[in-house]
Amino acid sequence: MPAPLATTQGNGHHSPMTPIPLTDEQLRRAALALDPDRIVETIALLRRRIDERFPGSGLGRVCATLLDIGERTKERLDWVARPNVWLRAGTGLMALLLALGAVGAAWALIQAVRATGIDDPLALVEAVESGIQELVFVALALAFLLTLEGRLKRKRALGFIKELRALAHLVDMHQLTKDPHRLTVGAPDTSSSPRRVLSREELGRYLDYCSEMVSLASKIAALYAERFDDAVILQAVDEVEDLTTGLSGKMWQKITMLEE
Repeated sequence: MPAPLATTQGNGHHSPMTPIPLTDEQLRRAALALDPDRIVETIALLRRRIDERFPGSGLGRVCATLLDIGERTKERLDWVARPNVWLRAGTGLMALLLALGAVGAAWALIQAVRATGIDDPLALVEAVESGIQELVFVALALAFLLTLEGRLKRKRALGFIKELRALAHLVDMHQLTKDPHRLTVGAPDTSSSPRRVLSREELGRYLDYCSEMVSLASKIAALYAERFDDAVILQAVDEVEDLTTGLSGKMWQKITMLEE
């Protein structure tokens, strides 16, 4: 939850000792927001649980990768939320230059009209058309500059979300051959069958860890949806959530088979 703001006393100075109470809306938003630090703590605990039960396993290394991503997520979120001062300054300067260019084009159009007069309609139309083309070019260039920062942040955020989607698929690869049917039915192995080294209880815990891991990857992706109000980012996060929900459902089907 964000720290409360300092109060303003009668002399106009702020006192850091007496906080201003948060409004109901601020409290509601804070209560509904995901905490990156708590997510990282949960991933770290999951990694310890995996290492204690399955020491040296590939699943533990995947969880360590997820933990590294989670620890870097807060810095990434701050980068997404932080305004790019240099880019905005450059955009403002270019916007000023474009505005001056538009004024110059309008002045040139006025001078052309004065020079040709209204008795020459064709020349007047050509001058107006030229001026409109220049104004359209200025408007397009200004729109490009104003949306540049958002597009750069969107591209980088999509790369981070893509990383989480790849990790979810990696977890799915680890649980892919963990078939509870082979334990419950006792079907004979072939020469190409994967090794069965887990007991019924261990297999259930393994699948549960996989389900937790993809769920936590989805929670990290949801942080970008909270911080970045962009339709493309929201769609990418929804795709990750749909993927992890489907994978978790498959894992729990296997767990249900073990319990039955």
